[in-house]
Amino acid sequence: MELAKLTQLNEERRARRAVILLTDLGDGSSRIVREGEKLDGELGEAVAKAFRSGKSGTIEADGRTLFMNVHVPPARIVVIGAVHISQALAPMARIAGFDLEIIDPRAAFATPERFAGVGLYAEWPEEVLRDRPLDRYTALAALTHDPKIDDFPLTAALQAGCFYVGALGSRKTNARRRERLVAGGLSEAQFDRIAAPIGLDIGASSPAEIAVAILAQIIAALRQRDLSGALPGGAMAEA
Repeated sequence: MELAKLTQLNEERRARRAVILLTDLGDGSSRIVREGEKLDGELGEAVAKAFRSGKSGTIEADGRTLFMNVHVPPARIVVIGAVHISQALAPMARIAGFDLEIIDPRAAFATPERFAGVGLYAEWPEEVLRDRPLDRYTALAALTHDPKIDDFPLTAALQAGCFYVGALGSRKTNARRRERLVAGGLSEAQFDRIAAPIGLDIGASSPAEIAVAILAQIIAALRQRDLSGALPGGAMAEA
């Protein structure tokens, strides 16, 4: 690989941007394709499929044999709230291949005893997310029911274009949440991206069942995410 391409590839990976190193096995030429770059025909379809699956491999497209070396940032789940649902969700997420961390300023809930082996921050979300910003490859699940804790990360997730944003609460709770967040500057279109009530509608009742519903909805959002490079509301992702 050319040094310039290797340097670019490493820069993209450090910035948590999804790219594919596309190599023509016929003539050895290669190029880097970023998620959001428009490609037509069979190649465009194959590249979109690879970005969603994250799997490398050889393809036949437009009369050429190509190898796609896919580099997609590891998807992570940020959970706001060290609650019973979070306790069930953490091991499920690990099995499904997600990095997961939990943020809750309530030190009585955010304890290592309750969340062994989990990235845990007993701090306010504003403090944690300042140093660990959200991005397009992050799912955010707000589970505390407390606007003082949930509202900031929900707004930050929508502004960052997280591939999934969900919030616990009834439709009535979500209506009040809409009033607050729209009054705080979010557009209606941005707010409508929040999955609330959170999780697939499978009739879940226990914390473990709700965790299953949340994880399934996150997986669906990841595999079906928008690949255009545009953030909700029409802004473009950072180049």
